[in-house]
Amino acid sequence: MAIEKGHRFAIDFDEAFPQGLVMVGEVIPDNEFQSREDRAAGRPVRQRVDEVTGKRQWRAAVTDPGETKAKRASFEVTFLADVQPVPTTAEALPGMRPVELDGLTAEPRVGGQGEFKYQTYVFRATGFKAASGKTSSRSAGTSSASGEGKAA
Repeated sequence: MAIEKGHRFAIDFDEAFPQGLVMVGEVIPDNEFQSREDRAAGRPVRQRVDEVTGKRQWRAAVTDPGETKAKRASFEVTFLADVQPVPTTAEALPGMRPVELDGLTAEPRVGGQGEFKYQTYVFRATGFKAASGKTSSRSAGTSSASGEGKAA
């Protein structure tokens, strides 16, 4: 039995990111590309809609402190929700906050170019979990999970 391309695997946040995630910046709408002609004609910007769930797409830049390769530590998470998700934690530094994702899924993809290809994942979530304060248990893990642009 084959798994179809584009299948999204549900995964527990603590399993994917044992050291947690740090969100950099804010959650913003994931808008469709708007050409110069569209802007000149005054056409409105349209937010992307997920073809599987039918929900609006939002995106946020995150950093995985457990990733050892700097180029693959930061990536974007796509949120699938009718309204903009709001983080439940306070900022640790200006523009940076530790977050936990709810309804997390991972979709395998091939990243890289030419002979330098590697396995990556596209992470999607439905929102943020309430702050649990489990910071001490997160530092014990050493495995690295992958995200968009990150190797497995």
